[in-house]
Amino acid sequence: MESKGVLVFAEQKNGKLHKVSFELLGVGRKIAEKLGSELYAAVLGPFGMSCAELIERGADKVFVVEDESAFSLPDEYVFAENLIRLTEEIRPEVFLIGATSLGRSVAPRVAAGLRTGLTADCTDLDVDEDGHLVQIRPAFSENILAQILSDSMPQMATVRYKEFDEAERVPGRTGEIIRLKECGSKNPSLEFIKELESSGFDISSAEVVVSGGSGLRSPEDFRMLEELAVLLGGSVGSSRPMVEAGFIPREHQVGYSGNRVKPKVYIACGISGAPQHLAGMMDSEVIIAINSDPSAPIFNVADYGIVGDIYEIIPQLIERIKKEKAASSSSDAVASILSNGGNNK
Repeated sequence: MESKGVLVFAEQKNGKLHKVSFELLGVGRKIAEKLGSELYAAVLGPFGMSCAELIERGADKVFVVEDESAFSLPDEYVFAENLIRLTEEIRPEVFLIGATSLGRSVAPRVAAGLRTGLTADCTDLDVDEDGHLVQIRPAFSENILAQILSDSMPQMATVRYKEFDEAERVPGRTGEIIRLKECGSKNPSLEFIKELESSGFDISSAEVVVSGGSGLRSPEDFRMLEELAVLLGGSVGSSRPMVEAGFIPREHQVGYSGNRVKPKVYIACGISGAPQHLAGMMDSEVIIAINSDPSAPIFNVADYGIVGDIYEIIPQLIERIKKEKAASSSSDAVASILSNGGNNK
């Protein structure tokens, strides 16, 4: 039987779809059109979960595997077993999964079960002249982009969150929703004790990010960055060394092993610009770098650069921004200040 169609895993938690699902639908639709195929979405969630938005965002068919409790926990075993069964029935030629905490754990288990290949953490996808999925991901510490082809079906890849735009929502768009029951898989080695409360902080959605790096001397210095971030209506980020040193919680980490952000304004304070960090923020609309080292790699990607001591510059920047409250946007206000005082590239 010939493989046909593009399948995306629409991740959910407590019945609410993860936004990476909409990004996958966006890139999945482009791939499906190039292949002349349909676009499918797979949802594993509670009974009666609304999936109309997946249709409105481009899916032609949505396969919903339902169970009241089986998918309430991020149990890779249960998710993988059901996705394997579903994929064997659908037989897609392409299967995309978001590179979230759950997706990165489930995807290799599904690939192993289907005896197919898997390319992890893709930043771009394309289709070549022969109709093969071209899976593009950074390699060698983000210094090159590898283009990978798979000779097995389905061609599987995990896709980084915040890498693609969400598929536009078209109210009233029609499609087919097929509801199925889960296959009864249970993980005998897993015992649920309790769910820890989350802080709810999500830096990936911030429109302004003020990040601190090794140029900070103590955890208390992040209060200075927080004041700047609050003024701009943004959030505080961090490079990995600051998290590992215990200066700030891990949910603030920006970078390849942390969070990927695409804010309107990204202010890097005392961050040298290691490839691991750049991978998480270089798609920001406006990048501002403040560093005492004029040769710091961060200046190579910055739109505005200031060479100097962050303990002198940031307080001055805070005062100047307070005087720019009438500016139309945070990015305009900061750009106006820096064009008068910083090294505008």
